[in-house]
Amino acid sequence: MNLAAIDIGTNSIHMIIVKATSKHQFEVLVQEKEMVKLGVGVFAHKMLSKQSFNKGIETISRYVQLADQYGVDHIITAATSATREAKNGREFLDKLIHEVGLSPQLISGNEEARLIFLAVKRAIDLQHENTLVLDIGGGSTEAVVGNKEAVLFKNSMKLGVLRLLDRVGNQEPLPPEQQEALRAHVRELAASILESARKVGFSKVVGTSGTIRTLGEATIHLSGREVGNSVNAEVIRVKDLEKVVKRLLTLPPEERTMVKGVSENRVDAIHLGGLLLVELLKLAKVKELTLSDASLREGLIIDYIEKHGQRLEEVVEGKSIRERSSLLMAMKYETEIEEKKHVSRLAMQLFDQLKDFHGMDMAARELLYQACLVYDVGTFVNFQDYHKHSRYLILQGRLRGFNNQELVVLALLARYHRKSGPKKRHKAFKRLDKKERKLVKGLAGILRIAVGLDKTKNQWVENVHCLMDKNRLTIKIFGEAGMDLEIWEAQRFSDTLSLYLKKEILLEKG
Repeated sequence: MNLAAIDIGTNSIHMIIVKATSKHQFEVLVQEKEMVKLGVGVFAHKMLSKQSFNKGIETISRYVQLADQYGVDHIITAATSATREAKNGREFLDKLIHEVGLSPQLISGNEEARLIFLAVKRAIDLQHENTLVLDIGGGSTEAVVGNKEAVLFKNSMKLGVLRLLDRVGNQEPLPPEQQEALRAHVRELAASILESARKVGFSKVVGTSGTIRTLGEATIHLSGREVGNSVNAEVIRVKDLEKVVKRLLTLPPEERTMVKGVSENRVDAIHLGGLLLVELLKLAKVKELTLSDASLREGLIIDYIEKHGQRLEEVVEGKSIRERSSLLMAMKYETEIEEKKHVSRLAMQLFDQLKDFHGMDMAARELLYQACLVYDVGTFVNFQDYHKHSRYLILQGRLRGFNNQELVVLALLARYHRKSGPKKRHKAFKRLDKKERKLVKGLAGILRIAVGLDKTKNQWVENVHCLMDKNRLTIKIFGEAGMDLEIWEAQRFSDTLSLYLKKEILLEKG
């Protein structure tokens, strides 16, 4: 079933088109975004401007045409604070009904908060700990506390970047006295809400929305880290964020793009969003913020699937967000799941038996397991150099539950599971720091042997047993007869682990 969700936001209008593959999973086909800025002037004059009114209708009409081309079965549409508060908001919705054929839900701030939390649960592995989720929009900011099982607290504050812009009245730098007045305004509206959230209790804060991701990306750049295709699950320090915001507040709009990570279409109010975010995090009394690329539109999809799950056939299960996401990618690119699970069993045996020698932790073990599930997805593109295609697909594939650096490691493990092992002259490998390069070498060394031990795809190798002496690692192979080709292949690809352990490696039948 193909579904689309259109989020008619105060700042942007977004659409996502997905293929629902089970009651718990969907594959993103298309994402569209238009910075319509529907809410400009709304909070001062209570009217959608003629320009934004017409641009909004035109954008949504185009989205519907695109959804039709993808054979979408249902379009879920939601409108938020700008449309709720504008005197001509009803006129805008009526025009969508009569001219475009859509009937949007005019959702409340609390419902918006609930839907955003649904999306965050899918993007970030919350486990059983309580998490505060903040979403800064154009007209409102949602605060939700919840965990994997339930939402425990939710509230919507009349604080958003365009609402603050209307309050300030211009896009220029804010002098200190105006900054303090705006901070006092934020505290007046948010202090009691954040205090209630703290009473419920949470161990971390997750920030979503375009404003927060932009500020997060700028903070990552400032701290000298590399920004990948997604900032999902990346963590930033509040004190680093404050440095970015302090600079943005002193710059005129035309110079705000000098702050790396800030795009031209956000220069009007990003400084105000920064002030708001810092103040909220101070009220939450936290030192770190985890970024998420989850969104209201994804929450709309998840909510619809949960309510109509009986229409969807169960396709894939997994013990965690990471495993479900990896299995879904493996299925999408038509690789053999049972084969991947067999390779993972061998890899886990090698990792566990060598734990006293390789020095890697359980987080490394988890990455190795996920790499076993997706290392050959590149065969879908082209068998020749498929390990390189696998690297690209993993980096671009929106795997959930991983931060950017983990995705880079995962992609490199796929890249190095065959042919050449890691070399410093390889650009992507060279960009890693020393600790990460060591991690890739160790995990790739184990993965290469595990993959080699299933050379014929017959799953003949059942168990391995590692014996270590002063100069040599001997790996005994147990299983059915006819394992000669597997042993030969694994021996051929034992070079990387041999270099990592500084030991000769010998594979032989047990």
